[in-house]
Amino acid sequence: MSNAAIEFNGVSKRYPFFALEDISFRLEKGQIMGLVGPNGAGKTTTMRILMGLIRQDAGEVEMLGRAIPHDQVRAKWDVGFVSEEMRLFSGATLAWHMSFVRSIYPDWDERYANTLLKRFFLRPEQKIKGLSRGEHVKALLLLVLARRPRLLVLDEPTAGLDPVARHEVIAELMEVLLDDGRSILFSSHNTLDVEQISDAITFIDRGRIVESDDKESFVERWRRITVEGAPAGQLPPVPGNVDITRSGHLAVITTNAWQPGMLAPWEQAGARVHEIHRMTLEEIFVANVLHKRKERGE
Repeated sequence: MSNAAIEFNGVSKRYPFFALEDISFRLEKGQIMGLVGPNGAGKTTTMRILMGLIRQDAGEVEMLGRAIPHDQVRAKWDVGFVSEEMRLFSGATLAWHMSFVRSIYPDWDERYANTLLKRFFLRPEQKIKGLSRGEHVKALLLLVLARRPRLLVLDEPTAGLDPVARHEVIAELMEVLLDDGRSILFSSHNTLDVEQISDAITFIDRGRIVESDDKESFVERWRRITVEGAPAGQLPPVPGNVDITRSGHLAVITTNAWQPGMLAPWEQAGARVHEIHRMTLEEIFVANVLHKRKERGE
């Protein structure tokens, strides 16, 4: 059994109009990973395979050291799962849901649940049908977090929220996830949400893993460099360049292997470095995805 919280090795799943192909990544215990991809990229399919809701066609999946789907019952005992598609009983109160979950999980932390009620500004006597979308998400998180699971799997929990509600949910997640003993897999198409809470990032697009690395490595490796006065011919090739865009005497180079010394060949060729731009996670994601699509001829 693996020591990772989550591990995918060569996982594939085929549908008539979509395929998840050769998905491989690893979430270390105590780490928070953001699974980032556009809508339809395969994030939810990956999450469903992890939770044993659908069976992969090929490859191996382990969660907390247990094979999925074969040993999912024992694995799920220590897993808290929240999806944008999950719905609570609309006619029941939040207190009823808390009592129901408490009756199933002996590790339910009542003091922590009450703390979360105050933190999320929720009223236990209120019926679920009276909650806003943001309050519904907070109620789901409360029911999961009060169990004190070792692993949290959050599938697009902020999807469909207005900016204020999304900010509130992310702020509360950052607060309650300070416990470094937990592992979290958090999927979203919103790179800003993921960037705020993740240690590691896995990019997925069109059913394939684009790249998986720790967040700081992405930020340090990627740069957008503007040079001017370049000769008419092409700039000397430098390892790590994923794109060159020209506009008159200016050339904008995007690289995923930034090193200060890499500018020397351009300067020797007569180019002058005008600007070195540190890229946001969204810029890195877009450049990475477009580069991979170009490599595959898509």
